Formats: sequence, C-alpha cells, structure tokens
Amino acid sequence: MNRRTVIKNLALVLGSAALLPSCLHNKPVTAVALKHIPLDADQQALIADMCETIIPKTTTPGAKDLNLHLFTLKMLDDCYNKKDQQAIVTGLADFNDLVKKKYNQSFSELSVKDREAVLNGIEASAKDQSKNAKPQGRNAKPQKNIDASPINTFYWAVKQQTLFGYTTSQYFMTKQIVYELIPGRYNAHYPVSKLKTA
Repeated sequence: MNRRTVIKNLALVLGSAALLPSCLHNKPVTAVALKHIPLDADQQALIADMCETIIPKTTTPGAKDLNLHLFTLKMLDDCYNKKDQQAIVTGLADFNDLVKKKYNQSFSELSVKDREAVLNGIEASAKDQSKNAKPQGRNAKPQKNIDASPINTFYWAVKQQTLFGYTTSQYFMTKQIVYELIPGRYNAHYPVSKLKTA
C-alpha cells in the first residue's frame, strides 16, 4: 500500500472527526458580543425567553426562530444612551430577583403560562401608574410623568425592540404583509362597468 495515500486518508479522517461535533450541534446562536452592556450568556438567554414570550411560536415563527433576541440585544447595546443602558442592566437584575422571589425559579425555567403572568403583571402595573398620573401643564403627556422603575425601563425597552424587529423582519415584510414600494397603482384603463355604484 502506498504510504502517502494512507497518510492523506488518515489526515482526512482526523479532520472530519474534528469538524463533526460542530456539525452535529445545530443550536441557534444565543449569545452575542456586546460592547456597552455587560450581559453574560444567562442574561442574554433570559432576554431571548422574554422575546419568545412576547412573540411566541405558533403556526408562524416565534422570536427565537427569527433571531429577534439577537436584534434586541444589538439595539439595546448600540442605540441607547449610557443612562438608559445602566437602567436596563439594573432593571434586568431587579426583574431576575423579582421572578426568583415570586416563583423560586429563574424566568427561563418558568412555564409559558407563568412567563406570560410575569410580563402581564408588569404591563398592568404600568397601566395603573398611567391612570393615576396627572398631566403637568397643558401639553404634558401622562406617560412622561410615570415614575419609571428600572424593571419597567428594562421590560419596555425589550418589548419595543422585539416588536420593532418583528415588524421590520424579512419574514413579516414578505409573508405577513406584502410590502410594496409604491402601493395603490393607478390604472387608467379600468372599465367603468366594474365600478360599484351606491
């Protein structure tokens, strides 16, 4: 047997064995490198689970299927000022503590029903604050006078970016609504007989 052929085949087998584990684990990317917000993989997973709770997978893809959690993380990291980013990080820690105190589990370990209950509770408390807030001045908006706790800041930032990512995603723009650059075309040759008369 030719020695070069054996060495060449052995190198191919070893190279394939080294690549095989990475090919078998086809997990979606859950963590991204962030420059301004120090979030570890568990905190990023919590945000991914929040996004999935906001837009769950049904007959249509959910937030994780569309990688909305990655979009949300990048938007929080790139598009918010330092004060808001600090409030988001503080709110994430407070949110995690709130869930652990109430359920004795992390948000990621909760059932879908309990996750929805937590998020609905935050929304209900924000609505109550909005009802009780009194506008200051003639043109003041009540929501500007709400005392925004870090948990509320964190929750609303994640929800806003998740919804923004969904409504601007390729899936939404091509499958849910058909985006037209110029809607409402003018048809000069439309027959008058097809017009509906009142």
